[in-house]
This record gives sequence, structure tokens and C-alpha cells, in this order.
Amino acid sequence: QVQLVESGGGLVQAGDSLRLSCVASGRTFSPYAMGWFRQTPGKEREFVAAAHWNSGTTYYADSVKGRFTVSRDNAKTTVYLQMNNLKPEDTDVYYCAAMWHSSVLLRSPEEYRYWGQGTQVTVSS
Repeated sequence: QVQLVESGGGLVQAGDSLRLSCVASGRTFSPYAMGWFRQTPGKEREFVAAAHWNSGTTYYADSVKGRFTVSRDNAKTTVYLQMNNLKPEDTDVYYCAAMWHSSVLLRSPEEYRYWGQGTQVTVSS
């Protein structure tokens, strides 16, 4: 079993930055990819960013491209989401997730096996 714990959320103003962290623990950690998603209650979970664990190749939603950066520290089994120039529409609960099998569907939450509990990000205008 793998446990994922996110941190780093908070209340900021538009234009500010935040860095989210997701620390993995449990079984030998060797995911295929790590992803970040966000969700508003009552809405579907939305893809934000993902990175292949070994190669580091990254993918972004169009809405965050150029503002958010996903990175990982394999030795620390940690993935980060650096969020710059935050906008009120970025307000959401952010979740990290681990994909455990090879898949091209990095933007699909159904492909991810393990999930964190989420961290709230609130951006005021």
C-alpha cells in the first residue's frame, strides 16, 4: 500500500505563488507517473499536471501551462507543484495521485491507483 500526503495549500491573493508537496510512503515507491488534479465539490476531478517518474517528462492542462510546474525528487519520493501567478479560478482542492501501470492516459483520474487526501488552495481577487 502507498500513502500520499499533500501539503502547502493555503489562502493567497491573485498573482501570488504557492508550492504544493506530495510525499509518498509505504511500499517500495516506483510509480509510472505522478499526477496533480483539482476538484470543486459537485464537479468532476480536473487534470492539472503530471510527470513520468523515471523520465521526468511533464504534461500540463492548458489552463495552467506557463504558470504551474510539476517536478519530482525520486530520492525523497516527493512530487511538487509550483504554482505561480495564481488566479481566483485556481481555487480548488488539489490532490496528488500515483499511477502504477503504464498508460498514455495521464490526464484521466481513473488511471491513477493511489490518491492523497487533498489540500485546499484559495486565491482571492
